[in-house]
Amino acid sequence: MDANVYAQVKSSIKRSLNIDLDHYKDEQMKRRLDSWLVRSHSNTWKDYFNLLAADESELVRFRNYLTINVTEFFRDPARWDLVRQDILPHLIKNSKDKPHIGGLKFWSAGCSIGTEAYSMAILMEEAAPTQKYSILATDLDRGALMKARARGPYSSEDIRGLSLTQRKKHLTASVPYYALEHLQKNIHFQEQNLITDRFDAGFDLIVCRNVVIYFTTEAKEVLYAKFGAALRPGGVLFVGGTEIIPGASKFALQSFGISFYKKA
Repeated sequence: MDANVYAQVKSSIKRSLNIDLDHYKDEQMKRRLDSWLVRSHSNTWKDYFNLLAADESELVRFRNYLTINVTEFFRDPARWDLVRQDILPHLIKNSKDKPHIGGLKFWSAGCSIGTEAYSMAILMEEAAPTQKYSILATDLDRGALMKARARGPYSSEDIRGLSLTQRKKHLTASVPYYALEHLQKNIHFQEQNLITDRFDAGFDLIVCRNVVIYFTTEAKEVLYAKFGAALRPGGVLFVGGTEIIPGASKFALQSFGISFYKKA
């Protein structure tokens, strides 16, 4: 896709879907768009946007495709073990040092189909069953949010990070799997654009893993500044295993181990 065509496609997407692709890395997004046009069986982007104007269900499918969803329960389990062993005790102690603060406040930013938020709920039930907490889970993909709110269905690949005991306790018995209702009681799902929407504040833990990697350097800086402002002092940002925040201190963050940054 040449630059002129890409500029026209971005403009049409912003107008029809209110998604600004200027915040995403060009080459990655071009590849995704080229792949989608082939799958749509349209000859040109002009033909495809004419189809979108006439078919609302196709508009929904395209919108959902543009938001990248790769997720599963306890993805990268070694990092979740660190949340259980190190991060959660730190957060609980930090909250007890501030008696005016209520329960722990978590945020799954870019929650996709909900497996990350439900993983957090499982972890809390296992590691801190008496601790009060709430989980905000947000995403731009409406289709993913519908699945998250419905607690599934989830495939065998989605749940491979769960032990047999966890599956028996928290999921329905057979494929397709659904999370049981008790996991959702402290979770609130809502639509959100990370770039343009305002963030709530006072979070103890923000989990945003393998989401920011798709954004431009400029968009990343905006997001890290917003995440830093959204954390309470001592709160932790949990990022992907390969993600590093250059100059974290300018966002009021400091390294707290691989994949973790603490607000000063």
